[in-house]
This record gives sequence, C-alpha cells and structure tokens, in this order.
Amino acid sequence: MASPGNANTNEALRTARTDQGWYSQEQAADQISTIGQRVLGDPYFHISPRTWRRWESAIPGWPRPDTAIVLRAVFGTGPEHLGFTPPPGHPAATVRTWPDPLPEDPVKRRHFLAAGPAAALAASTPALAAPAPGRVDAQLVGYFTQQLNGHYTADMLLGPLDLLGTVSEQYRLISTLCRQATGPVRHDLTRVGAAYAVLAGWLHQDAGQWEQARSWHGTALADAQTADDPDLHAYTLANLAYLHVELGDGHASITLCERGLHLTGLPPIARMQLTYQQAHGHSLLGDHTAVDTLLDAAQHTAHTRPENPPTPWGRTAALGNPHFFDIQRATCYGRLGLHSRAQPLWERVTAAVPDTARRRAGIYLARQATAHAALGEPEQALALATESARIAAETRSARHIGELRTLRDRMSRWNNTPLRDELEHAFRPISA
Repeated sequence: MASPGNANTNEALRTARTDQGWYSQEQAADQISTIGQRVLGDPYFHISPRTWRRWESAIPGWPRPDTAIVLRAVFGTGPEHLGFTPPPGHPAATVRTWPDPLPEDPVKRRHFLAAGPAAALAASTPALAAPAPGRVDAQLVGYFTQQLNGHYTADMLLGPLDLLGTVSEQYRLISTLCRQATGPVRHDLTRVGAAYAVLAGWLHQDAGQWEQARSWHGTALADAQTADDPDLHAYTLANLAYLHVELGDGHASITLCERGLHLTGLPPIARMQLTYQQAHGHSLLGDHTAVDTLLDAAQHTAHTRPENPPTPWGRTAALGNPHFFDIQRATCYGRLGLHSRAQPLWERVTAAVPDTARRRAGIYLARQATAHAALGEPEQALALATESARIAAETRSARHIGELRTLRDRMSRWNNTPLRDELEHAFRPISA
C-alpha cells in the first residue's frame, strides 16, 4: 500500500531505503541482489533498478515469495509494511500494524496452550494482530517443539500433502509471535520457526513443488541468520544443499556445504551431514573419487558424534540407522551409473527397512529396481517396482512418483516382450 504522504511514490520503501544509507535506487537494487544471493543461497537472484523504481512508484505491486524473504531479512519487516500492495485474499491484506494492536484475550491464550493442533491453527488468525511486544509466554516454545516432533513422525507415515497446510500455518503463527516476543523467548521461537520452515521446504520438495520449496528453505536460512546460531545456520545450509541436489545442481550443493563447513564451532554431526551432502553434489558432477572420499570421511565423523546431539540435529536420519551410509552410497552410485555396486547395497537396505518407514522403503525399492533394470534383470526390477508403485500411490510423494516414471522409461525396452502386460500392471498405480 503506497504511502498517502505522496500519491506518486511509495514513501515507506523510499524511507526504508535511505535509512539503510542507499541514496539511489540503483544502489538499493544492487545491494538487495547481493544480499539475496547470500540469504537464499541462489547465485542467480537479481533485482534490477527498473524493478526497484516500480516498487517505489504509486503502484508497487507485490513481490515474489523469495524476494519477500530477502526484503524481510534486510528491513526486518514484511512487504505489507514497506508499502507493497497485497493481492486480494493474501493474509497480509488483513494484518493490522503497530501502533494499533488488538488487546490480548487471556482466555483464548489458555485455550491455545491446552488445545491440540487443530485448535492452535484456528487460533492463528487473531494472533496475526496480536498482543503488544513482550507478552509472549515462554511455554509456547515447548508447545511448538512438541508439535514439530509429531509432524516428523507423521511425515514418515503420511504423504506431504496431508501436512503442508498445518506446518505452513504454524510457521506463520510462530513468525507472528517472534515479532511480538523479546529476549530469550524471541531467540528460541526464531530457532524453532527455522526448523518448521525447513520441514515446510522438505514437504514442498517431496510434493514436487520446487519453487515453494526453495522459498521455504530460504526462509529457514534467513531465520537461522537472524538467530545468530552456527548450528542452525549449518542445518539450514545442509537442507538447502539437499534441495539443490534434487534440482540437479551439484555445484550449488557443494558450495553451500563448503560455506557451512567454514562455520566455527560445529558439532561432529553437523560436519557429517554437510560432508555427505557434498558427496551427493559430486555424484551429480560424475566425480566417483570425491564421492567415496567424502562418504568415508562423513562415516568416520559419524562415529565421533555425542550420545545426545544438539538441536536441531536430533532428528537427523543418520542417528539410529545402521544402513544410513549404505543408502547415501547406493544413491550416489546410481547417479554415477555404477549399478553393479549400488544393487547389493540396496538389497541390504530394503531387507532392513522397518514397517514404520514404509514411505522411505518405497523410494529405496524404486532405486533398487532401477539398478536391476540397468543390469538387464527385468524380472527382479518388476517385482520391486510393483511394490514401490503401490506405496507411491498411497503417499502421493511426487519425488517417489518421479523416480518410478524414470524407472518405467528405463524399462520401456521390454515393452515388446512377453513382459509387456506385467510392466503395465506394475506401473498402473501411478498412471492415473
């Protein structure tokens, strides 16, 4: 919403710009581009002077999600408070700003603490215009942490689409509370909010919604930098690196991991995760030697981890999974085309996956089937693909379905053989 002080300019953004010491729109565009590349981990992020001039006009429009993250990181407030015009139906269109807060309703707050997730989400709308700064109860940190642990468990059992709305809305509520909180409560809420943003990024990633995933991981990274927490910063970098691996950008993944490994005071588990993510980046570049060297180093580092790793690393998949590095190595070998080396690793992994990890089992079965198909073993690949496709139809994971479609294409060379009907049956669950 452009400032009424001047009908031809967006005074709110112009004032924010000059407060930063940026006395030209060209300088502002250049600085925002540089900061955005660092915050988002995206070397291609760019804002042109022409875009900035439009932003300072009477009709600034509304920025993209990734740009909104950068603006918030730079100015400490959202686009709705910088003179931008929220589109119809956007939550920011109804947010009331300081100094016009709504009074706190203590009854509603007690109900919020006592209620379950559904009631908490229902309470999120009035919280957007919530109590004055400093009135946020420290108990909320434990509440949201407990909810997050439940979401991690649900993610192993459900598909991403069932959790996306809940996790995203809870993050927005946490973000609102952070703006009102002070001191240690603000710091702790920022940290748990970053973990929610990482999970939201992962869920969008699993749903195949890549731009939204990038935006959420950028949000997590910005929160981690705000919290000034090296462990959290490394955690968000590792997860952003994983996104870039799935996007096929090995160079970006390696660079992000290197940046994380240069942070001081990292616990062994952080170094382990950044190192094995680097290996995945090198697998995309075809560097077999680097993959083995990095995975060996990560596995060695994993043996030095403490019994109770610091937050946020406590949910790292490597903990308690004796086949974790078999999974990483087999995945990298598959990308490198070393299927004869990947197949026995997958066989060991899929034989040991517990029933509670059915979603993961489905992806591992698809990768094992791909190795069999590449080795000219269609019967073995068919049996694994049939079970994997059943799981994919249940969970609706776009990543999983994508792997199966790649497998189906690889097995198309048997379409004109007696296996044709079995192939059609195997992939029927994902054909709709």
